[in-house]
Amino acid sequence: MSRLEFTAGTAGERIDKAVADASDGDMTRSFAAKLIEDGACTVNGAAVQKNYRLRAGDSVSVEIPEPKETDILPENIPLDIVYEDNDLLVVNKPKGMVVHPAHGHYSGTLVNALMYHCGGSLSGINGELRPGIVHRIDMNTSGLLIVAKSDAAHKGLAEQIKAHSFSREYEAVVCGSIKEGGTVNAPIGRSKADRKKMCVTAENSREAVTHYSVIANYANHTHLRLKLETGRTHQIRVHMAYIGHPVAGDDVYGNGKPASLGGQCLHAKHIGFVHPITGEWLEFESELPEYFTKFLKSLR
Repeated sequence: MSRLEFTAGTAGERIDKAVADASDGDMTRSFAAKLIEDGACTVNGAAVQKNYRLRAGDSVSVEIPEPKETDILPENIPLDIVYEDNDLLVVNKPKGMVVHPAHGHYSGTLVNALMYHCGGSLSGINGELRPGIVHRIDMNTSGLLIVAKSDAAHKGLAEQIKAHSFSREYEAVVCGSIKEGGTVNAPIGRSKADRKKMCVTAENSREAVTHYSVIANYANHTHLRLKLETGRTHQIRVHMAYIGHPVAGDDVYGNGKPASLGGQCLHAKHIGFVHPITGEWLEFESELPEYFTKFLKSLR
């Protein structure tokens, strides 16, 4: 058990965000919120809720449990590894693979495969040993994902994500005709109507910015290149649906058709970042997968 202590310098910041920031990359905001909900955090000696707004001079103390061994089992699942060194790896995730075990998906995930491949050498941020996941992409989104093998790499990558300094580009096929590129600057938060969905909202939301350009136009669809400034949950899918052009095949934010796609036609094609240990700028590209190219051919 370790303890994190600090004094709030300014007023108005949510306690969960302040704790995550004060951890220097050792925990995400969601993990900080869980600790607060579990009663591990006090302000001026009293327990608070995760939405508590700090006052200048507040004394914050957080009991941080030792990382626990995860009960996730290693599985010998083939991985398409684009790059690997002692601190991180970049993997090309196939469509349909869940990143991290969760309700309904306890095996066959990327983490199961990574634990087998890395032999236990994955980072231990967020209270679990060996998860390694710095950022995620949806189950039915294919493409590039960075995985941390050391805690130092995890912290450095998390700082870049927080600073929005990653270069991340996607390709997607969306419904309808878009004649020219543009930018969607609309905050995203949890939907009140359906807690499993995200939506554009001004309430309890975070800034979200997506730039898009047109690659090709078809009769009822448009092939887009999209660049993220921020990395909110389901950001591209929510933003495209918001402007009336949902991602083709998206069964959550669109009409779900065509069914042959088995989920949204969205691919994480490019990623660029500073190696957190060496300081070298790294960039990687992923070829469009077969499901994507077959769908494009069907539109021509």
